[in-house]
Amino acid sequence: MRIGAPDQAPDGIAAAVTDFLKAPKMVIGGASLDGEDGSFEVFNPADGTRLATVPEASEADVDRAVAAARAAMEGTWGQMPGAARTALMLKLADLIEENGEELAQLETLENGKSIMMSRLIEVASSAEYLRYMAGWATKIRGETLDVSIAIPPGTKYTAFTRKEPVGVVAAITPWNFPLNMAVWKIAPALAAGCTVVLKPAEETPLTSLRLAELVREAGFPDGVVNVVTGSGAVGAALVRHPGVNKITFTGSTETGKKIGIQAMSDVKPVTLELGGKAPMVMFDDMDLSLLGPAAGIGIFLNTGQTCCAGARLFIQRSIYDEAVATLKGIVSSLPLGSGMDPANQINPLVSAKHQAHVLGAIERGISEGATPLLDGAAPDAGYFVAPQLFEGAGAQSALMQDEVFGPVATITPFDTEDQVMAMANDVRYGLGASIWSRDINRVMRLVPRIDAGTVWVNSHNIPDQNMPFGGFKQSGIGREHGSGALDNFLETKSVCVAYS
Repeated sequence: MRIGAPDQAPDGIAAAVTDFLKAPKMVIGGASLDGEDGSFEVFNPADGTRLATVPEASEADVDRAVAAARAAMEGTWGQMPGAARTALMLKLADLIEENGEELAQLETLENGKSIMMSRLIEVASSAEYLRYMAGWATKIRGETLDVSIAIPPGTKYTAFTRKEPVGVVAAITPWNFPLNMAVWKIAPALAAGCTVVLKPAEETPLTSLRLAELVREAGFPDGVVNVVTGSGAVGAALVRHPGVNKITFTGSTETGKKIGIQAMSDVKPVTLELGGKAPMVMFDDMDLSLLGPAAGIGIFLNTGQTCCAGARLFIQRSIYDEAVATLKGIVSSLPLGSGMDPANQINPLVSAKHQAHVLGAIERGISEGATPLLDGAAPDAGYFVAPQLFEGAGAQSALMQDEVFGPVATITPFDTEDQVMAMANDVRYGLGASIWSRDINRVMRLVPRIDAGTVWVNSHNIPDQNMPFGGFKQSGIGREHGSGALDNFLETKSVCVAYS
């Protein structure tokens, strides 16, 4: 089932999707299993109806998954050369594409996002990222070292380093890009020679479960990739499991702190990609025709449910009124509705709980004195929130300081570079940021002053598999993508050989 064209509306739900939704199961040690602790329900955000019933893993299920990953690590997978890992990863990428429309529809049904985004980002980008990381599997290398010691006299030494897989990886992924984030975790771990136990968000487990089936179909040894599903308690059991060697997590800063504390207690390496509150700094020499992509991609991509969403706009005062009027017109015109129609650009939020959170943030913003600029309405059915822009939010208000993770942004005027740099950095996050200006000298002067792991110029929210991705401050620890993604899953071993 090849992926459809980005703008092609689905001709009904694919039969393969309907069949999969009947009884999705966890995959542990190559076997499809129900959970020991019952099940939970997954809902369609577009209308609130039940999509599927999914197994709730028990601690015993987590034990089995870690044991299966350990057995694979110590068995066939641990002995497999890099070229063979590459071949399997490339086969998996092909299978993702071949089953692309099924995966895209599953993603839109469970997450609510546009089918266009599911096809382009969740499916196509995931396949491409697997291929990119597959190439690194054959490029893992150590180095030779000079050794100057001579103890006892007459003894010579040769030294070198080896790069070895860290072992069993616990991968915990969020609900905003479920398939893509799963691949971000799994692909570099597999390239490094590790095995994985994946725990997807309970709101969006379906594409991860289907991915595990495709891993099996691609011919990976049993236990190389295992998927356990359930509540946060399942993730906690996985994080603290003594058989896990490495933790990689993407999600909220609050949860990331708890995971980091547990990892430190167990002295386990951890990679954390956490929250953000990205500034978009717009100078009076910017190309105002870019306000369209700035809003559509920078702010409201995935209905604002992205960690790098440009939720804080700072616009230089001389163009402020014109830019605000333009933005109001752009945002008011964004079509709102089900993600299964690719024409809709504002889609439902992932859950009723998250809808309540975003609506609460809007109400709090108004109570703290911010002025809403739009009066759009959302459908009664489903988990929709109409997009909103605010003026007059105080620097220390919740709207300016806390991650809303929805279709909400603040707009603030500024006068000078020093003033806007201080405002842009006045948050505990530092994941992404953007500068909008045609003055290259200004851009190069200000990039070093922004506290962010990624700074875009005249664009925003554009990732690339070769660009390291991660955050400053409370936006995380470590980097994903590029060669550094591989390093997250490798240990360095020094070897010293004495000879006469």
